[in-house]
Amino acid sequence: MPISPSLNQRIQDLLQRLEPLLPPADDVDWSASAFQWRRRSYLGASLGHLAPVRRIATIAPDDLRHVDVQKQSILRNTEQFVRGLPANNVLLTGARGTGKSSLVRACLARFASDGLRLIEVDRHDLTDLPDITGQLAGRPERFVLFCDDLSFEPSDASYKALKAALDGSLAGAGDNALIYATSNRRHLMPEFMRENLDAAHDADGELHPGESTEEKVSLSERFGLWLSFRPFRQDDFLDIVEHWLEHFGVDRAAAVQARAQALQFALARGSRSGRIAHQFARDFAGRAALARR
Repeated sequence: MPISPSLNQRIQDLLQRLEPLLPPADDVDWSASAFQWRRRSYLGASLGHLAPVRRIATIAPDDLRHVDVQKQSILRNTEQFVRGLPANNVLLTGARGTGKSSLVRACLARFASDGLRLIEVDRHDLTDLPDITGQLAGRPERFVLFCDDLSFEPSDASYKALKAALDGSLAGAGDNALIYATSNRRHLMPEFMRENLDAAHDADGELHPGESTEEKVSLSERFGLWLSFRPFRQDDFLDIVEHWLEHFGVDRAAAVQARAQALQFALARGSRSGRIAHQFARDFAGRAALARR
């Protein structure tokens, strides 16, 4: 019995409504150079998948200034990785806005043509690391699993998942995957004064509470390469401002005159960071261009 046009249209409408409730196809578009691990609920079940990133916020390594030691270290480590040589997981820690995340994205800009791929993983999804690396098994590309602004609470389950993925699990990350993480904390978990006391037990009855401190520090130690970032000096901050002003087409004379405004901009925000320098340069260049119209 033929289906009437109206019934066929109703079936099509029903399928369109059901489609968001169904899990995505297993096929991953491996032609992308960056991915995000995303979780969605489908009919009561939460599933994760690799979603390609089409518009990547990359940055050239040369645009990152006054972090030369850190930049040289992470680029060297990443080059070893993409060439199939031994390389380390990397932990970038220190002052906010000093280029930690940008350096990771700069690695993608430098080595994407050599097969490097970047996968952004939210801290809350670190328990999915075995699932993610399972999808990467056998792929010819080299993957950096990137977790930005990493920190944990004492009861956070993702803490142990990351610790096992770094070193200690029977199911390793594989030769084609590394973990790069950024954090404002070097030891990633909060520590308390009472944990350093040489008491026989703590208020909760735990014996040898000092060992809990060792447990917290041990996660950081599983990263083979530590890169520390410190706040910029005033002259370094102004140099970064001038670099970005030149990048946005502001002439040298105007950039020099903008120094006082840049310092006031940073003072209002309580930080002389690379991020603040970039924000000021965008604001100044935009205002200057608008005034010429």
